[in-house]
Amino acid sequence: MSVSPLTGNLSLNPFTFAPLTLGCIKPLGWLQDQMQLMSNGLAGHEHDFYPIVSDSTWLGGQSEYSGLNEGIPYWLNGLVPLAYGLDDDRLKSQTGQVLDYILDHQQSDGWLGPEVPAHRDIWGRFPLCLGLMQLVEVEPSTATRVLPALHRFISLMHNMLAKNVGYEEFWGRVRYPDMIVTLQWLYEKHPANSSHILLETMSLLNQRGLRWADYYTQGSFIFKDLDILRPPITDRSPVFPHVHAVNAAQGMKAGAAIYRFNNDASLLESTRNGVNWTLAYHGDPAGSITGDERESGQAPNRGSELCTAVETMYSLSYLYQAMGDSQFADRCERAAFNALPVMFTNDLWAHQYLVVPNQPFTYPLNGPNPFWNTGTQSIQYGISPNYPCCTVNMPQGLPKFLSNSFVQVGNNGIGHAFLSPARVNTTLSSGNHVTLSCSTTYPFGDTLFYTFTASAPFTLNLRVPSWATSYEVVAVSHPGSSPKTYDSSSLFPNPHTGMLTLDLLQTGTVKYELHTSIRTEDRGNSTISIYHGALLYALDVGYSDAIMPDTTSDAEKFPIQHATIPPQAHDHIIINTKPWNFAIVPYTLSYHTTNHTSSLNGTLPNPIWAYEAPPSYITAQGCEIEWGIEKGLPAPPPLKGDRKCIGNVTEVVLRPYGSLKVHMAVLPTVSFGGREA
Repeated sequence: MSVSPLTGNLSLNPFTFAPLTLGCIKPLGWLQDQMQLMSNGLAGHEHDFYPIVSDSTWLGGQSEYSGLNEGIPYWLNGLVPLAYGLDDDRLKSQTGQVLDYILDHQQSDGWLGPEVPAHRDIWGRFPLCLGLMQLVEVEPSTATRVLPALHRFISLMHNMLAKNVGYEEFWGRVRYPDMIVTLQWLYEKHPANSSHILLETMSLLNQRGLRWADYYTQGSFIFKDLDILRPPITDRSPVFPHVHAVNAAQGMKAGAAIYRFNNDASLLESTRNGVNWTLAYHGDPAGSITGDERESGQAPNRGSELCTAVETMYSLSYLYQAMGDSQFADRCERAAFNALPVMFTNDLWAHQYLVVPNQPFTYPLNGPNPFWNTGTQSIQYGISPNYPCCTVNMPQGLPKFLSNSFVQVGNNGIGHAFLSPARVNTTLSSGNHVTLSCSTTYPFGDTLFYTFTASAPFTLNLRVPSWATSYEVVAVSHPGSSPKTYDSSSLFPNPHTGMLTLDLLQTGTVKYELHTSIRTEDRGNSTISIYHGALLYALDVGYSDAIMPDTTSDAEKFPIQHATIPPQAHDHIIINTKPWNFAIVPYTLSYHTTNHTSSLNGTLPNPIWAYEAPPSYITAQGCEIEWGIEKGLPAPPPLKGDRKCIGNVTEVVLRPYGSLKVHMAVLPTVSFGGREA
């Protein structure tokens, strides 16, 4: 196969919104609290005791969970933005130690990692290179060592790809967009007289990879529930690489990344189809992709993997920067505020491998396995239930959400892409230095308050979520000036990006208030999921957490020396204390705030994702119905005609999904008094 005739003179197609340099955005409020819990919890201590990190083969140790050797690369990719987002010297020291060992042991031919030539696969280098890219951005002093090492490795990888060596495993052949991200960053910022090699390597990864654009077509994409297909799709089926849920999450950004260098505009529409189809036909209500591990449709008793959630968030954040479609930002926020937090205990010392939308209990399941290819401990909270990949990959979720939350708009604008409390301090392409802080309780509240200073006038661009029914903006461009007030009838967002644009002077404030109402989404079979703003609400089934004395969830396959486990690390068995088998009446849904709803500059409980901590809830009328258990979990809801109340009509409470480690998020509907549900 020949390489496309690319030259080093090519200009890549630009991003719609230019990403800001890692480290210039810092968390505030509840976001800072959550990231500090990450540092204090499992993510911040894996380097101390977790063998896949502390005894990694990358560091001269003996521990790895697969021949792909992806453990340390995953970990570094997430720890760098966590360490520097928090300015956490302890975590910076961890990343520095790992960096030094890896670079000190780069092999003479340029290979990064422990493998000998006969056993090399390039996939595990992709997340490693993302981690190294971030380190150079945030710690320029590392560039003198990291950049030559990257270029030596890429020269070797280019030669391997040209010979079709080290790219046989399908993992890399569908996850190559991650490597293209690093190659394009080098090409634009640090080409080192290797522009043609960088471009040819992008082209080779694409040519020898499995094409996402070929799968995102009416004739190839699988719209049906994969469980009902015959013959069944197995891990040996040709289509399997595209329907593995984590692959699907990572692959969503393929078209946008490839378009930047091959200029094939059809890839952009293909990307939109891929995202929309994947989440419409295989998405869960929390914003992730259903797959345990293969996609399985939308059944509410099937799981979504933690790796899938963080990779979905990263792909969607990349797509919003690259293409600017407002739907990508909406979808990213949904995953970040729902799919991600529900999978962690309050102290972030334990996590799930899989979360199930209708999950009224989490413990090792007995009997037939309800999942396609994960173990019966998959929904238990622990250090590494079922498989270690999520333990080392999960640290990237919230830190990368933060680092992508603000963007540059044009040459002289700041955009708030993902609404959340944070501070940005950056110099724009125009030379304008801007410092801007956003104080907010969003997504738990509806008001965002900005203060800013700049060396010259600039534009502030505020994203309007698609669910907002109206909004109001009050801007004071400098102290003592009269405020300018805009609303949804006088200031309109860009129809493509969803961004409002405000022309601001050098100092001042902006108050941005969003309005919304309860909305429901159909989940098939007369079932619904319920939302208010960016939050999914689920049935509160009570909460009883039995903490186990030590961690055994992966001890048989991946031994951990129990004496080294920190005392904070436990397995958890969490069960409901209230009935879970409710059907509800949708027209009775009512939104409420609690008495600790924060004022504009107020604070939220910490941890915010603890039971009953978020300052809002929804009530509805409902009744218990006959609803059985299937393979250890609630069966798919009974058909509408088979739903009969077995108790009195009563009020039920729904709370933000992320705060309910046991929950029911896909609820059947019933009707009373002749009024349709």
